[in-house]
Amino acid sequence: MEVAPVRIGSLACGGNQPMVLIAGPCVIESLNLCLQIATSVAATCEALGIQYVFKASFDKANRTSGGAYRGPGLDEGLDVLRRVHEAIGCPVTTDIHMPEQAESAAEVCDLLQIPAFLARQTDLLVACAATGKPLNVKKGQFMAPTDMRYVVDKVRATRAELPGAGLGTGDAGAGGVMLCERGTFFGYGRLVNDMSGLPIMRGFGVPVIFDATHSVQQPGGLGGATGGNRAMVEPLARAAAAVGVDGMFFETHPNPDQSPSDGPNMVPLADFPNVLRRVHEIWRTVAAWRS
Repeated sequence: MEVAPVRIGSLACGGNQPMVLIAGPCVIESLNLCLQIATSVAATCEALGIQYVFKASFDKANRTSGGAYRGPGLDEGLDVLRRVHEAIGCPVTTDIHMPEQAESAAEVCDLLQIPAFLARQTDLLVACAATGKPLNVKKGQFMAPTDMRYVVDKVRATRAELPGAGLGTGDAGAGGVMLCERGTFFGYGRLVNDMSGLPIMRGFGVPVIFDATHSVQQPGGLGGATGGNRAMVEPLARAAAAVGVDGMFFETHPNPDQSPSDGPNMVPLADFPNVLRRVHEIWRTVAAWRS
């Protein structure tokens, strides 16, 4: 099935569009840190011809331990994202955990992200779809790729009921849905990637994103925190690029081992330009075959 491009602010993901990168720190720690990361990644993307969307979470509502740092909260977090967008000029995104957060987040974000644990939560999907903003839905670690068809159906059904739907407003690609692969549970404390799921989900006619950093998580691997193996991030990203995806998702940080969330999975910011360049070279080759 042909993949219909999805508009994310001024960008478009899917079809014959350039690769989209969704990247940033796992959680918002400060405005200065977010600006440092966004500035660096945006410069790399501009040099490589990659479309960039900045991502950071205002609330990590699914931390392993109740005492772990969750983030600055909705209001302060959205203010940081707004200021990153104004300073860097790139679209911004964040993850939503409750239906009542969708409208506020949509006022700031160009793309709304649904966490993997919540991919089947109909009320959350409907609330986010009703904002009219495009969605990036992460495949649940417990879900088969074929099950994501029903996620797409829920979002499209909600969009079809919105005022003006199907009236030819010239806003082609707005309010679409993308699916994101981030690994599947393999026993306890382990994730694996079934790369055949990428073309399966792309066969639903939607762009597919590969989340390289969350795919190397080791859930609960540090006792009260999630572990991971960042050495496997680039090999998995290369594999996904070779299979064929529309975009990549990475988390990066100047000092991952000091990050309050997901540090073991994150790519050091100093290393990120070369990692992205190598992955993009593979992506460009495969994209040329596809077109």
